[in-house]
Amino acid sequence: MGKVYIVGAGPGDVELITVKGLRAIQEADVILYDRLINQELLNEASSTTDLVFCGKSPDNHALSQPSINSLLCKFALQGKTVTRLKGGDPFVFGRGGEEAEELSRRSIPFEIIPGITSGIAAPAYAGIPVTHREYSSSVSFITGVSYRGLDEEDYWEHVAKSMDTLCIYMGVKKLPQICQRLMKHGRNPATPIALVHWGTVNHQHTVTGTLSNIVEKAKEVKNPSMIIVGEVVKLREQLQWFETIANESDIPVTQVVG
Repeated sequence: MGKVYIVGAGPGDVELITVKGLRAIQEADVILYDRLINQELLNEASSTTDLVFCGKSPDNHALSQPSINSLLCKFALQGKTVTRLKGGDPFVFGRGGEEAEELSRRSIPFEIIPGITSGIAAPAYAGIPVTHREYSSSVSFITGVSYRGLDEEDYWEHVAKSMDTLCIYMGVKKLPQICQRLMKHGRNPATPIALVHWGTVNHQHTVTGTLSNIVEKAKEVKNPSMIIVGEVVKLREQLQWFETIANESDIPVTQVVG
């Protein structure tokens, strides 16, 4: 019997992976990796390691989730050390829980190695603290779509009134609806909002505005992007640091799979 490590590779900057996650890459017989991991991490694998691409984009899945689950079990049952490498954190909208459930059901040993999620890292690299004593004492990590079985209006009414700061994953395509529903359910149209595209890598790009004007200002922004809503976005003007360094640096642009 082998073992599976479900590893968070972090948000993009190759140096943001954990020491334990890096060791899981180096010791793996097989690595199943996602689209948003930094491809430089694969250079840390042994020359004999099998690399299996499992990337998913909104309209194209290299492998279905059930297929990925089956491969994890197959390789582990062959006695191999398997590393499942995911962007960000595997348990924050990474479907790592589903993979762990399947491994548990099959009595296959596994470990979860957390990673830095883009909901924290992208705002930080854009100069936006998700909490701040003067602006926000609470933060919520949500997706741009409601979970199954919950009415869309009920979902956004709850979201709009719940937390000071909202960090929204997978929301770019629904940005107009998101802004409309947040304002409909009580958020001030002047509430600051930011979109951080390719957060933490050298071609990171950030657009800021308000709920009332961000759709027009960010119409060219595409996935992958984090959306941050709340008064903390105001601090970017003073605290932004990474994009200035990246623009002035001679370091080549970080390449990311996909």
